[in-house]
Amino acid sequence: MELTVGPIQYFWKADHWSEFYQGLAGAPVDRVVLGELVCSKRLPYFQDRIENAITILFEAGKKVSLTSLALITLKRERKLMADLVDMGIEIEVNDLTALAYIPQGIDFAVGPLVNVYNEGTLAWLASRGATQICLPPELPLGSVQALCDAAQKLGVTVEIWGHGRLPLAISGRCYHARLHGRTKDNCQFACEDDPDGLDVKTLDHKPFLTMNGVQTLSDTYACTAHQIETLKQAGVSALRLSPQSKGFADLCRLYRQRVDGQIEADALIASVRSVDPGIRLSDGFLTGATGVEFSGSS
Repeated sequence: MELTVGPIQYFWKADHWSEFYQGLAGAPVDRVVLGELVCSKRLPYFQDRIENAITILFEAGKKVSLTSLALITLKRERKLMADLVDMGIEIEVNDLTALAYIPQGIDFAVGPLVNVYNEGTLAWLASRGATQICLPPELPLGSVQALCDAAQKLGVTVEIWGHGRLPLAISGRCYHARLHGRTKDNCQFACEDDPDGLDVKTLDHKPFLTMNGVQTLSDTYACTAHQIETLKQAGVSALRLSPQSKGFADLCRLYRQRVDGQIEADALIASVRSVDPGIRLSDGFLTGATGVEFSGSS
């Protein structure tokens, strides 16, 4: 089973962004997805560093993909998508409008923000050129199994969300800007102050969601530590680890050891909690009645 590092969902300073990808060159991961997924306004801050990051990762033997935006709406965003295709690197599609810029016959990957819920959708994407699909994180194990069976017949690799705050929604409005009394066009990049998103609580102060500019994420961090063997048996070929500001290099190492059978689930979880004692983990979308549930101790 391979490990994929998904695109950074948050807005990090350019130097931090570069250091992160330099560090991934030595990490035990197989594939890295680069680029801006959430908000095109962030891209100019690190756009000129992408080529260097690609070079570093290629030289380290990693597979590299470039993500589309999750919501392509503006003319400049459509041009950005066309420019991505011209770079000659595999594109990971997270908005189906991106397919308008990928010529028929060119292979591409599909990210978790595309709703691949059934065999028909999977088959259509495969016919269009999809070679790897990261399934939406809200699917239960039964659906994962059915889609893996269909993908195997089509020669498509299936990936699932392995660890990290779950992407739940993308909006045309920016919560971070509104919170600070600003408009979206004059947000002044308020999201930069929250490198792992902004925690949102209910009126009775219980953890609820996480905001990240125009994106809504789960409060919990999805964790498949207890599901590795079952996922392998289902035919899942790759796990996606979503970048976070704390202890990510160690997280990659831990999941590599867990996938290779060198450590048990509880050891991985204990190490994750040693870095962030307050972290809340979940795997309920795979196995529970609700997404927030967790197979391990809470």
